[in-house]
Amino acid sequence: MKQHRWFKAGWPPIVVVILLLLLWQLAVTWGGTASWLLPSPLKIWKDGTTDMPRVWMHTFATLRLMLIGFSVGVTGGIIVASCLHRVPALKAGFYPLLILSQNVPTIALGPLLIILFGFGILPKILLISLVCFFPVTMSTLDGFMQTDRSMYNYMQMIGASKQQIFYKLELPHALPFLFTGLKISATYSVMGAVIAEWLGGGVGLGYYMILQKSAFRADREFVAILMIVTLSLLFFWLIAGLEKLVIRWNAKRSS
Repeated sequence: MKQHRWFKAGWPPIVVVILLLLLWQLAVTWGGTASWLLPSPLKIWKDGTTDMPRVWMHTFATLRLMLIGFSVGVTGGIIVASCLHRVPALKAGFYPLLILSQNVPTIALGPLLIILFGFGILPKILLISLVCFFPVTMSTLDGFMQTDRSMYNYMQMIGASKQQIFYKLELPHALPFLFTGLKISATYSVMGAVIAEWLGGGVGLGYYMILQKSAFRADREFVAILMIVTLSLLFFWLIAGLEKLVIRWNAKRSS
């Protein structure tokens, strides 16, 4: 029954993608478009297969970078959200600053971080961490604020301490919101890693794209884009699967 539901939901977008690829192939073939300008799907597949060892090397470098940055950003986001929630004075002071920080474009932070920390791996990790930090912080804070007030008042009435209320009521209630932020950050981490590699470095999908742009290899640019999309989807599905394992009592919401 579950497999039937997955198939029913999955086949329409698959058919649409196949039709778009077919139209793309026919348009490039019949239109006589130069391959360096717009390669056909078959040419992209052929060149991607030929260059796959190098693509995998850059993909694993990007994966390593994004996982480190994601871990740091998520950990920081959870800690900051918990502190702001438990200390209202801190929240009153820092919450507006968190909102204002999102007005700074990610691409603008990269050069500043490179000036401050050099061309090593540290500014790249910081950039990815900052990208992942905000969704986790805000969604977790929202989860804390949406705690069932009747249950909160009941636990206070029976003498539960603030620490007991936090760990036994507020934190479990915030988990679905936290996982929403994690899924957003999972896709943002890939984007942040690619942007960080654009700004400097000698390995990674972002660096690979810069090389192919300089060589006018649009086909390999598309290969890099495909790998980036694949990483984002796989990471998103991994977090979604973990959510279903952790929040079994909230299976309907997580599905």
